[in-house]
Amino acid sequence: MQLGYLAFEVENLSQWHNLLTQVIGLVDVGDGRYRMDQYAWRIQIIEGDADDLHTVAWELTAAELEETLQRLRTAQWPVIERDASAIGATQRWALKDPAGTDTELVVGLPKANTPFHSPVVPNGFVADDLGMGHLVLTAPDKQASADFYQNLLGFALSDHIVTQIFGHPVDLSFFHANARHHSLALGGPLRKRLHHLMFEARRFDDVGLAYDRAIRAGVPIMQTLGRHPNDKMFSFYAKTPSKFQFEFGWGGRRIDDADWEPTTYDHISEWGHHPPQVVLGSRK
Repeated sequence: MQLGYLAFEVENLSQWHNLLTQVIGLVDVGDGRYRMDQYAWRIQIIEGDADDLHTVAWELTAAELEETLQRLRTAQWPVIERDASAIGATQRWALKDPAGTDTELVVGLPKANTPFHSPVVPNGFVADDLGMGHLVLTAPDKQASADFYQNLLGFALSDHIVTQIFGHPVDLSFFHANARHHSLALGGPLRKRLHHLMFEARRFDDVGLAYDRAIRAGVPIMQTLGRHPNDKMFSFYAKTPSKFQFEFGWGGRRIDDADWEPTTYDHISEWGHHPPQVVLGSRK
């Protein structure tokens, strides 16, 4: 299983297009779809008023899908079949997670006929068989969401972070679907359906270059450069036109289930990841 694609319903298509192509470094392949690796596309933007996450799609093998559908049916979790040909896949099933997020289980997402090349990030992204990255979803009932993703969809627990950031409580759980440290994290209630999505570059310097591009483009930086203790990602966070965030990073940790033991961390960053206003305030 891997994070297959994300669809967003957004108010400003042109701002999103500029962010995805000129700052993050994805490639426009038409019909509101954007490519970042060997897959034909990974992100789709649709014009609409929600300005939020529309759909999360997880790709499985045919055997994994059959096992997952059996668990869902045994649990009497509603799941319906969708038109797979509309996205170029071979199978496509839809359901809602406990927070109401539109979720798809797909088999056979299409691959591109040519190698991926980004003029902005020429070394490319860590994606392909590890999936397009990770995302942090809203979970008003965190235990219900954790049970759903672990027991029904088959995710494995990576670790937890329980701490406070500038007086705000943080309680996050991280889950993996393959060797990527986490493809999914769950937090508390959020204003949007997600807190952020993450893109992982193949080269260390590409993080700094993306940071510079974001600043030059006037994209609001939400957290400065830093490194997380659990997945070891060196990254920064910035705001999308839809007001949730994206993380751009390098050096994410890989998990081997044979010897992995989940841990609870009491800090969210080993260093850095400061809100810019805090950094500027400290200079006064």
